[in-house]
Amino acid sequence: MSPKISIKQILLSNGNWSNFYEKHKNNLRSSIVIAIVKLLSCKNIVRGYHEYHCSNPNCSHIKIVCHTCKSKACSSCGKKATEIWVQQQNKILPKTSWQHITFTMPCELWDFFWCNRELLDHIGKIAADCIKNMASKKGLIPGIFIAIHTFGRDLKRNVHIHLSVTLGGITPDGNQWKKLFFHQETLMKAWRYAILQLFRHSEKPLIIPPDLKTQLSHAFTFNNFLDQLYQKRWIVHCSAPTDDHKKNVNYLGRYIKRPAIAESKLTHYDGHEVAFNYLNHTTNTHEKLKISAEDFIKRFIQHIPDIGFRMIRYYGFLAHRLRGKLLPLVHQLLGQNKTQATSVSSYSDLIKKNFGFDPLQCILCGKEMVLVAVKFGKTTLAELFKFHRELALLKKI
Repeated sequence: MSPKISIKQILLSNGNWSNFYEKHKNNLRSSIVIAIVKLLSCKNIVRGYHEYHCSNPNCSHIKIVCHTCKSKACSSCGKKATEIWVQQQNKILPKTSWQHITFTMPCELWDFFWCNRELLDHIGKIAADCIKNMASKKGLIPGIFIAIHTFGRDLKRNVHIHLSVTLGGITPDGNQWKKLFFHQETLMKAWRYAILQLFRHSEKPLIIPPDLKTQLSHAFTFNNFLDQLYQKRWIVHCSAPTDDHKKNVNYLGRYIKRPAIAESKLTHYDGHEVAFNYLNHTTNTHEKLKISAEDFIKRFIQHIPDIGFRMIRYYGFLAHRLRGKLLPLVHQLLGQNKTQATSVSSYSDLIKKNFGFDPLQCILCGKEMVLVAVKFGKTTLAELFKFHRELALLKKI
């Protein structure tokens, strides 16, 4: 079996991130630099650690568990965050019929979201409003949660929305639950119109991507460009309904809390080139892409979200302002137990679930390891930034 390749390994090898940062630092968003610095410090003793001793007085085994980073660029921390999010949703969401719907847009629009990042903040609501408007015509409020994606399987830009919705809704008075159906063609037309309206009536002048800017003229204006896109058929895909909401939760969980590529997809790294497998949706075949380490870093980091940007959003009776009132009524109408408080899995529980061993069992005598000390290291961004170069070049701190 080939040794596992990690994103952190690629960043650190041959000073890849250090070189990339020096070359592009004037053009990098602060959220990218923060995420990478945190990732480089993940499980590094510089962050501090928990110290465990074996409970057997005759055993001298000591275990040091370094603190993690919780960076949005970190696969390890993303996996833990995903597990916790999935657990919470499985306890909260009602057990009823759900449908997964993917809202896409023409590739000509993707670059706009890098030039005008505020646009990303609107598209989740637009997708949800397409659903809510159809449901409101039947006097119903469905449950909706969405995930905003900026990437395709090959790490190129591909802005789209994954949305999950209940195929039923509660009446505004909270007395009835009725079934719903969403027509794919109607959704596509509503989504297409609303997105183009967002571009036509932006709150502030849009920055036009360079490739498009060279094409525009008095004879071919920006509105002409949008008119062309309106004539296209956009892809809005409605998956087959399922009675198991866990399927949708697990599907979205693979992407929303983790980096843009799973480390299991990385198949080769020789210090210079990175290769990874991905599914080509155009041909529906699995392909391998080999690119330079610098190009891989460039593709990878562009999908790190801005600080405070919410990749997951809730609407309908799952909206935070309505959830407390309507969600208990939904559970009651569906004959289900009242939503229970969620508990967060511990470090040892997650290790046991994913890797099949107890990290708090002594490897020498089998007895329980007990926490005896917690050492707090450099955890603030200001402290970590002082050692950005040392972290990137694996120098002693």
